[in-house]
Amino acid sequence: MSATNSITTEKQVVLRVAFAEVLRNITTGQQQLSSLQSYLPGDVLCSFHAGEIVSTPTYLTVQTGTDRHITLRPEFLQYINHSCDPNVFFDTTTLQLMCLKPIGEGEEFTFFYPSTEWEMAQPFVCQCQSPQCLQLIQGASYLSPETLDKYRLTDFIHQQLRRKAEPERA
Repeated sequence: MSATNSITTEKQVVLRVAFAEVLRNITTGQQQLSSLQSYLPGDVLCSFHAGEIVSTPTYLTVQTGTDRHITLRPEFLQYINHSCDPNVFFDTTTLQLMCLKPIGEGEEFTFFYPSTEWEMAQPFVCQCQSPQCLQLIQGASYLSPETLDKYRLTDFIHQQLRRKAEPERA
């Protein structure tokens, strides 16, 4: 078999914690957080808190309010990548990482970035390969209510959607 037909994705363990490990793709350098055990919908994977609080978003922050973005602690949570078919949710009201659907041991944790982000600092073309992939990820403000109804969203995003739906006052 030729080398082009037998490409494998080698991953290196960077960090291991009680319920997960950070893996680095040897070829691309991309990192991900993967499960060390199974979870069911509704399970709390862990609690989190704000490291730094800033007024403008970065690619490492989660939005918790208007002009309020937090870096995540524990820091390894920053390696939860985006998917248009997510398996976890950052509940920024209870400060808990929640399981949305069954997760098996070794499975990558993913979340839907617009579930926490109204407008993203660095929009990108999604490559999640999910059948429901939205292609361009820019934040919840760019998505229709019908699309957003398919996802669990933070209280802040729901608040923004209500404001957007209100008729403009003269």
